[in-house]
Amino acid sequence: MAYKAVPRIALAKAFAFIYTQFASKNTNTQTHTIMGLMDYLKGQFLEIIQWMDDSRDTLAWCFPDEDKEIKRGAQLIVRESQVAQFVYLGQFGDTFGPGQHTLSTDNIPILSTLKGWKYGFESPFKADVYFVTTRLFTGNKWGTSNPIMMRDQDFGIVRVRAFGTFDFKITDPKLFLKEVAGSDHHFRLDEFADTMRSRIISVFTDALATAKVPVLDLATRYSELGDALLPIINPITQGKYGIEIASFILENASVPPEVEAAIDKRSSMSAVGNLNDYVKFQMAEGMAKGGGGPAGAAAEIAMGFGMAQNMMAQGVFNPNQPAAATPPPLPTAAPAVDILTPAQVAQSLGVTEADVISSIEGGQIKAKKIGTQYRITKAALDEFLAL
Repeated sequence: MAYKAVPRIALAKAFAFIYTQFASKNTNTQTHTIMGLMDYLKGQFLEIIQWMDDSRDTLAWCFPDEDKEIKRGAQLIVRESQVAQFVYLGQFGDTFGPGQHTLSTDNIPILSTLKGWKYGFESPFKADVYFVTTRLFTGNKWGTSNPIMMRDQDFGIVRVRAFGTFDFKITDPKLFLKEVAGSDHHFRLDEFADTMRSRIISVFTDALATAKVPVLDLATRYSELGDALLPIINPITQGKYGIEIASFILENASVPPEVEAAIDKRSSMSAVGNLNDYVKFQMAEGMAKGGGGPAGAAAEIAMGFGMAQNMMAQGVFNPNQPAAATPPPLPTAAPAVDILTPAQVAQSLGVTEADVISSIEGGQIKAKKIGTQYRITKAALDEFLAL
């Protein structure tokens, strides 16, 4: 290789110079020449390799070799929360954890194989040494620059914006250097944020789709959602990028105004206690507001028709017609059966809709399936709660 030729040529010139100086038989000149040669040879090799990290935002740092070679017996010092990774001609070599290591044939078997040493580590060599920080990096922000699309069982396709923070640490230095840091000799946290922003959003979107989180839970249960998504997120980030997400916090999730209005309506109906009669609720709400809006108009028209029918039956519009006899009492109607959706059951029990579906499919809750939807009677729910 070209970098090996330079020291050898320089060494040959040095020896030629020594020979001419010794030939002069000048003792002082000989002494100074020998000392200069020793200093020169000492300056060509690396004896101590270490990284004194005084920053809080460096993820990976390449040791500057200044075109020097690593000699046999050199000391590699790796501090706590660091890992040293050797790279030789683009191929990953040996990895060293915290401690002081004397470089010899025994502790660099991968490099020995890559170099093709027949007799072990005897001659100096060149290689890149990357120091990777393995401590926890906290408070990193993530967020959707554009709305993401998610499918919801109740609301269909919904556009969602979300943001929050996450903590991470590097668990696989080789994979991290290969997929994230690359050949950057000083890879910082701000570069990591630029590189990983879209990737984290992609992982978050995939995790939401896998977990089938309802929009209602996404918009109301921030603290629980992050912990629930971690088992789905970490296998992806560790397998693709060599990092582990220690915590994933959802600080806010926003949905379109029409979805927010539907959620508010559903919450109001839940407070009334009748989740199956949405139309009646809207009519009652319209009447309470003084007939404003379509719901109030529909309620007033229905009430007017009812009053007119009663008056006609009583002969109010025909004075010559004898008063109708008092009608017999109407037969008592059979009590209505309350029908609940899995989402309503989940809300009343304080669990997720996925938990209710799982109990239905497991046979703990009796339900009827109509098309792709389940419906549960109040009697079946009471039976389940009595178990």
